[in-house]
Amino acid sequence: MPITPVDKVWFNGTQVDWDKANVHVLTHALHYGTGVFKGMRCYETPRGPAVFRLKAHLERMVRSAKIFLMEIPYSVDEMIDATIELIRSNELESCYVRPLAFRGYGEMGVNPEHNPVDVCIAVWPWGAYLGDDALKHGVRMTISSWRRHDPNIIPPQAKVTGGYVNSSMAKLEAVRSGFDEAIMLNSQGYISEATGENLFVVKDGEILTPPLAAGPLPGITRASVMTIAADLGMPVFERLMSRADLYVAEEVFCSGTAAEVTPVREIDGRMLGEPGPITQTIQQAYFAIVKGQDDKYIDWLHFVRA
Repeated sequence: MPITPVDKVWFNGTQVDWDKANVHVLTHALHYGTGVFKGMRCYETPRGPAVFRLKAHLERMVRSAKIFLMEIPYSVDEMIDATIELIRSNELESCYVRPLAFRGYGEMGVNPEHNPVDVCIAVWPWGAYLGDDALKHGVRMTISSWRRHDPNIIPPQAKVTGGYVNSSMAKLEAVRSGFDEAIMLNSQGYISEATGENLFVVKDGEILTPPLAAGPLPGITRASVMTIAADLGMPVFERLMSRADLYVAEEVFCSGTAAEVTPVREIDGRMLGEPGPITQTIQQAYFAIVKGQDDKYIDWLHFVRA
């Protein structure tokens, strides 16, 4: 989906013009993928724009950085303030939010230790990641030939820039084969996640999701969906699953900041059909929460205008 430029980007503590938010061509992360990032959404609500689970997202970015021995030179609270001020400066009612911490320009070589850690935050208007039709009717997915990377190769718990080459290859393969999205198995052949989304499977009336040991990212939206489902009396069980479990599922849906809660209507030619009742119930509850229409979860929203 094309990016719509706005006025300002936050870069190393200062708001700069969108066109001037640049880095040197010898930036370490550009060559070696040494960066961590997050994706968040700001939604229009009756109380003005609000970012969904802002603090939880930024805390997890700090945890990702810790895994790779990166010390982010800003506190979570400083990055929260920067995000809110940036949305205000760009006068956005809703937007996507992309914080990124990366090893910058300094030395060249695989050892990143002596390169500075730069931090930026960008915001821009962004619609449904997989399309409005996908939210209503579901997406077509395929099992990728590319496997999800092993925890002892690149830790799946961290949202690291270099690791997403894995997802990009799977996505490209799926799209060129006529599908909307790909599902990735781990090295043992169990379902892990999609290229940028967590997966949920409804089978025999139960909601299942791959355990973290299978290699999915521990998504903030994944955790939110599990809480929402439990509160609705539909607990989610973590369970190892094979591709056959997808083929005979009653419902499948995926979750993520970009994808939100998106139904799946087909997997490798096996038709699941229109969104089922459990998917619809969770999707409706999720959108009510992020749009500020459910006071029970109001603490999940960080309002731009205090």
